[in-house]
Amino acid sequence: MIISNLFFFFRPDSKAILLIESGIRIHSTEFEWPKNVMPSGFAMKCRKHLKSRRLVHVKQLGVDRIVDIQFGSDEAAYHLIVELYDRGNIVLTDHEYTILNLLRFRTAEAEDVKFAVRERYPVENARPPEPLISLERLTEILSKAQSGEQVKRILNPHLPYGGTLIEHCFIEAFEEFITKNSIKVMFHLAAGPKLLDALQMAEDYIEKAASFDGKGYIIQKTEKKPSMTPDKPHEELLTYEEFHPFLFAQHSSNPYIELESFNKAVDEFFSKMESQKIDMKALQQEKQALKKLENVKKDHEQRLEALHQAQEVDRLKGELVEMNLPIVERALQVVRSALANQVDWAEIGLIVKEAQVAGDPVACAIKELKLQTNHITMLLKNPYVGSEEGEEEESLMDTTEVPEQQKGKKNKNKDKGQKGKVQKNKPVLVDVDLSLSAYANAKKYYDHKRSAAKKEQKTVEAAEKAFKSAEKKTKQTLKEVQTVTTIQKARKVYWFEKFLWFISSENNLIIAGRDQQQNEMIVKRYLRAGDIYVHADLHGATSCVIKNPSGEPIPPRTLTEAGTMAVCYSAAWDAKVITSAWWVHHNQVSKTAPTGEYLTTGSFMIRGKKNFLPPSYLIMGFGFLFKVINFVITAQCNKLKKIKDKYKDQDEEDRELMMKLLGVSTVCCMDLEGENFLDSLTGQPYSDDVLLFAVPVCAPYTALSNYKHKVKLTPGTQKKGKAARTAVFSFMRGKEASTREKDLFRSVKDTDLSRNMPGKVKVSAPNLLAAKKK
Repeated sequence: MIISNLFFFFRPDSKAILLIESGIRIHSTEFEWPKNVMPSGFAMKCRKHLKSRRLVHVKQLGVDRIVDIQFGSDEAAYHLIVELYDRGNIVLTDHEYTILNLLRFRTAEAEDVKFAVRERYPVENARPPEPLISLERLTEILSKAQSGEQVKRILNPHLPYGGTLIEHCFIEAFEEFITKNSIKVMFHLAAGPKLLDALQMAEDYIEKAASFDGKGYIIQKTEKKPSMTPDKPHEELLTYEEFHPFLFAQHSSNPYIELESFNKAVDEFFSKMESQKIDMKALQQEKQALKKLENVKKDHEQRLEALHQAQEVDRLKGELVEMNLPIVERALQVVRSALANQVDWAEIGLIVKEAQVAGDPVACAIKELKLQTNHITMLLKNPYVGSEEGEEEESLMDTTEVPEQQKGKKNKNKDKGQKGKVQKNKPVLVDVDLSLSAYANAKKYYDHKRSAAKKEQKTVEAAEKAFKSAEKKTKQTLKEVQTVTTIQKARKVYWFEKFLWFISSENNLIIAGRDQQQNEMIVKRYLRAGDIYVHADLHGATSCVIKNPSGEPIPPRTLTEAGTMAVCYSAAWDAKVITSAWWVHHNQVSKTAPTGEYLTTGSFMIRGKKNFLPPSYLIMGFGFLFKVINFVITAQCNKLKKIKDKYKDQDEEDRELMMKLLGVSTVCCMDLEGENFLDSLTGQPYSDDVLLFAVPVCAPYTALSNYKHKVKLTPGTQKKGKAARTAVFSFMRGKEASTREKDLFRSVKDTDLSRNMPGKVKVSAPNLLAAKKK
């Protein structure tokens, strides 16, 4: 998703945040939204021209989905034009609508109109309001439509109201023509005036919306959660589907949420989208798991039915051979005799056909010669049950060739409801082995029947075990899905996670930049009095800052670990070079060279002596910190919570400045809840700890010495993603991993696992080989 543009507006007693997402939405917001680490060029341009200017007015250009926001007046005015159609755009212009910058360069359909810097934005091309459509034009449009087509789809391209409003007005005007969710084309020309009334109603709604100050509505969709127990009622999951300024007729029977304004409805809708995506993903996973279980059940049922049917067929064939022993034996003798006399196979077929024409009962029972397999196919029926004349050919059933799914199709109308069942009073085609006697052929079918019965019993036993195993696996999958969903929704992203980071052995937070822009930000925004700056004279080396709010001297081990970080995130990792980093105090780092020249992004001037550290070995580690719920609230916490409530509308920079003015020096170690995260994150959880979520950590290996789950990383050939998955796999297989910890591992996204690794690596751990073998 494209990061939205946030505009902050201030009054002496209040603050508002306007959120603009190109092509999607524009509304004020009360929620926290993600921000880019560094502002884009377009954002910087907007900040340059619009900062400290007064918002004068907001208007729509014609009836197009284009909003013109004016800052300042007369020749000092600037316009921010937001396009909310197609792919969208945001354009910054001066008072004459000359484009100063824009989010997306494009060319309009008219070749003479270009959307580029120094071109004029064509505000005059906006579509003006149109008069109400005439009855003749309306009749012409509808007469060309196909019967059954939705009216809103037909009229929407010709009207400025939108499909939802059109549908509402038609439902209100034509209640007798309502189908479940749409109006179909079934109007006579006489209904034309009523159509005009409906469109006039839509026009009235448009006029209301021009100065709208009413409520907002979020329409919800009900999704039934699958259940493993059919008798248990299904749980329902309500998700947001659409939002409107009015409760339209087609939505009145749906579940919905009513909010005090349309703006709040839009803000609420989009703020919950990510959370609901997680819920919907979990729902789909649950459905897939239960579908697999149902498929296993159906597969076993079909196998059992097939085995049972095979038994029935074999038993019937054996009985029919036994009931017709004289005819079968005579047929065997005739064919054997011909073969013994070396009569040609084709000639044997002719002899049988001649005998059938002559009405020989034995020849008439022979339907096919399968001499290549030493068999003949005979049509046998129960001689003790009569049948009507002509029934024989109609009800002929070849039980040896027709699959179970197709049995009974030849007599679909006559034998409805008997699909797949053997009809005992109907002739059946039976293959007879020429090498066996008639009685031996009957015995062969009985043996097949007994064999199928044994196989059925074994299948039943195996099916019960397989189904229980599948059911257990499905229950576990459902549990894991719910657990992972809960963890992902509870997961808090800390402010320092946008950087490279770790917590040292002595519990100091150390942050470092991923690139030159982040190096610049870390020094400008986060390097404070008492902090230590660590760097290495290597290409690509990162700038590290050891946060030290207490101002106490930093222990040597923490300095060494920060030095290792600076070296490992440089060209030394791939080159496998061992070298030394250095550190200085915060006041030795400057952005200005001695000549007064301002240095480039990410470059700094160091004044005074550099304190070099021992050579840093290229050994990093990967592990997990766990968020432990702390039930004890101190009196750095009640105070901070009050501060948070009072200054909740401030952004990060304002809040940090206010904290400093209030004398709260440990703000860098506090989350927004006023909790010291260094105390709430642990790498060695106890068995009775309540764990909320897990945070992957990549740090110098010595900093992970007390971690429960860790592996060693050294320069190697394995890609970061695969290395991270290998490490997690070894943690999951470890005996010391609790069920909750495994659930937390599963909830972490693959991208979050590997994003802090320095490059291609080699993973080492005591139990790694054993885990791979398992």
